[in-house]
Amino acid sequence: MHSLRPLIPILTAAGILLGGNGLQGTLIALRGAQEGFSPASIGFMGTAYFAGFLIGCLVIVRMMRAVGHIRAFSALAAMAAAATLVMAVAIDVSVWVLMRFISGFCFAGLFTVMESWLNSGVSNQDRARVLALYRIIDLGAVTGSQFLIPVVGADGFAIFAVMAIMITLSLVPVSLGDRSNPAAPEDVKLDLRRAWEISPIAAIGCIAVGVTNSAFRTMSPVYAQDIGMSVTDVATFVSVSIIGGALIQYPLGYASDRHDRRTVLLVTTALALAAALALFLFAGSGLLLNFALVFVFGSFAMPLFSLSAAHANDRAAKNEYVMLNAALMLFYSFGAIGGPFAAAAVMEWFGPHALFLFSAVVYAVFLALILWRMRARAPAPSAQRGRFTALLRTSTIFARLAQRNGSKDTPDRKGDK
Repeated sequence: MHSLRPLIPILTAAGILLGGNGLQGTLIALRGAQEGFSPASIGFMGTAYFAGFLIGCLVIVRMMRAVGHIRAFSALAAMAAAATLVMAVAIDVSVWVLMRFISGFCFAGLFTVMESWLNSGVSNQDRARVLALYRIIDLGAVTGSQFLIPVVGADGFAIFAVMAIMITLSLVPVSLGDRSNPAAPEDVKLDLRRAWEISPIAAIGCIAVGVTNSAFRTMSPVYAQDIGMSVTDVATFVSVSIIGGALIQYPLGYASDRHDRRTVLLVTTALALAAALALFLFAGSGLLLNFALVFVFGSFAMPLFSLSAAHANDRAAKNEYVMLNAALMLFYSFGAIGGPFAAAAVMEWFGPHALFLFSAVVYAVFLALILWRMRARAPAPSAQRGRFTALLRTSTIFARLAQRNGSKDTPDRKGDK
């Protein structure tokens, strides 16, 4: 633990920011619905967030090179806190769309700074412990922060003030706890064409998961509120899905290390589709049934990104690991930009339950593509398989932080086309 002590301030800041970001995502949907914003407007706010996030991922390294970690972090945290407060004083759709775009840009940059800092400060022998601790912090912060909404209340100024306070407080451990301010990392080399050549099904899978997960994350509070859930129930509904994904991800990863990953990906997608259809058909009939079905949905929907990435890594050369996983995160972001608005439009036409019908249709298309690719290409030999790594979609730098635990240490290999 002594060797991890210098990283505690950064991990503390990460917990605060992850919690604030998770809180904001749920609150925007709830408060927007209370203010009379249409589902399409709320969906477009989700689209704006992920568009800002994508741009932030692409430009933040240059900002870090220009001004350093601490100054970049401070500027982005100040902008994110200001954007949060602007939403409290200007209840207007266009203003909220712009502020969500700024928030997405800022959070992409903040996560990149933190993960770059962690990557530069962790030794290879401590990397597994830091990754495990980071994932625990992510799960605890995001799920726990949901319950600040019923405690503080979704209406009024106070909840926005709490979010701004959380973002601002993240500056304290970063500013006072570490004086190293390491050199900015080099830009992650992105080659989307090469990533597609390595594994078309992984690229398509990340796009599909981006569409469905972003739609769920943005619009599920609207769905839950529209079917009569209280604010506390909405927070529980969102949290249960996150917990399900966290608990089941590692058993699925263990299975994928021992069998054709595409088979595990196929079964997992089929179960996510079944859970989505069950929510569409039955979840309006009871609160406990909602919670049970969304737990199952999260258990199989959330790990699909990491399973897709693991399949792609089995086909890549060891020096392509960072590039590939950064490219897959961008594929995810492309899907995430379109997902919320498309799902919101479907919900406006067919009602709140159609959120899960929308997801089921996307999963059905992905299932068909998996079956097609399984016929077109043989599975990767077991000797080529790396170990499954659960990947967070927080920044392109996360691939560097996780690379020692993934497939980097496996022999060189090239993807067949």
